[in-house]
Parts: sequence; C-alpha cells; structure tokens
Amino acid sequence: MSAALFHAPKVLEQRLEALAQELSTRDDALGLLALGSVGTELARLDAWSDLDFFVLVREGAKQRYIADLDWLAAAHPLVWHYQNTADGRKALMADGVFCEFAVFETHELRQIPYAPGRLVWRRSEVDPALACPEQPLPARHDSDWCIGEALSNLMIGLRRHARGERLAAMRMIQFHALDRVLEYLESQQPNPQVAGSARDPFNIDRRIEMRSPQAAQTLPVWAGGYERTRQAALAQLQLLEAHAVVPACVAEQIRALADLPSPPLDEDA
Repeated sequence: MSAALFHAPKVLEQRLEALAQELSTRDDALGLLALGSVGTELARLDAWSDLDFFVLVREGAKQRYIADLDWLAAAHPLVWHYQNTADGRKALMADGVFCEFAVFETHELRQIPYAPGRLVWRRSEVDPALACPEQPLPARHDSDWCIGEALSNLMIGLRRHARGERLAAMRMIQFHALDRVLEYLESQQPNPQVAGSARDPFNIDRRIEMRSPQAAQTLPVWAGGYERTRQAALAQLQLLEAHAVVPACVAEQIRALADLPSPPLDEDA
C-alpha cells in the first residue's frame, strides 16, 4: 500500500512527541527543537507540513546521529533518507511523513542564524533561550537595492534569452528578478494579518499567495514558464514602473531586448 500523501496535523505533533520520547532515553541527546510550522508557527500547521527540527546532542555525538538514524526510525520506520548538508539529512517515513533535520552540539547554535523554534523536549542543562537564535536573521534589503537588482536581472536574463540560453534566462527572470520584485512589493505593503502567512526569513516566495493578493493575481505572468520569459520580463518591468522611478534608458533597453528573437531550438540536436 502506498504511503499517505498528507497527514492530519495531530499526526505530526504526535510524531514529534514520539521522537522526543525516544531521544529522552539516550544519554547523549540533549534536546529537540521544532522549527517552522511544527515550531512556533503552529497556526499554519496543516496536512501538507513536514517535520522540521534540530536535534541537540552532547559533544562528540553529532556525527553518530547524522550517520545512524536508528533514533529517528524508532519514532517511525524510514523508507528513504540522504545527507543534504554537513549537519543534517532529509528523510521519508514509511507512512509518508517527510522530515528535514539537522544535528548540533549546543555551542554550535550560537554561531548560526535560524528562525525561532520551540523546544519540544530538553534536559535541564540546556538553556531554554536556545529556542531563539543569537545570530541575526537575514536583513531585509532596501527598496533601491531591490529595484536595481531586479532591473539588472531582467537585462541579463533577456540577453541570455537572445543568445538562446532559454533555461538560464527563465531562471534569471522568473526566479532571481522575481524574488527582488516580490521583496520590493513587500517593502511597500503593510504586513498582512492572515493566519498561516508568516514571512519565511530565508525564502521570499513562501506563502506569497497568502501574504500578497496583488502578487498572486499576476504570478501566472511573472512566472509563466519556459516559453514566456519575455512576457514575464515585461510584466515585471511594468510593475516596477508603476511603483517606482525606473530610468528611461534602462526601461528602453529591457523592452528592446524583449523584442529580439531568440535562436530557434535545434530539434535535431
């Protein structure tokens, strides 16, 4: 039988509790810090959430917890996992619950930025203040920088499109430039009071449809896909011109580049 594609939020909370219980039986485990929608943002926990967490361990135990996931499998059997960073892994449980986690010695947390979390379990020696980072989260860029980056990405992307680098052009315009356009829009709008729409400090695109109804209406054009890169560039330019001062020479060049044909795809290649 195939694993479930989604789970009731209660299942995810119970899985965290089972994991906390397992870790509490291990002398070299110190704490379980839940992050994201299973951490302090429980208002947005839903059937599509995954388990995002840090495991805190004693000095010298980190690599063993990364290499051997018996502690995680004890909470529920695993069917797949791989190491995606020096500190952690991603894993799929047999019932379809997806996990993304890292393992740290407590002193390491003082050196890295992370979103505030919730200590599901900790030993008394673990400072509860570790639920919040000491290092600052990524700073928001000012509006002038966002506009400049967006415009330069539009010009670079359209040059690549004219060269025939359609994939690179799509990514430059519909990913990099678009991120800056969204960040600029966010700087011009008050923070919405919509449950489950909290801003991810590391990814501007997370929950953008809930945070910015204006953006959501235009995203099908701004991110129209491989064959619609030029239209995406022109639509993003139009938005910037409507809200900010765009140098005429830059706008003219973007429109001229968008008018250039790209080399045809070699279907025989």
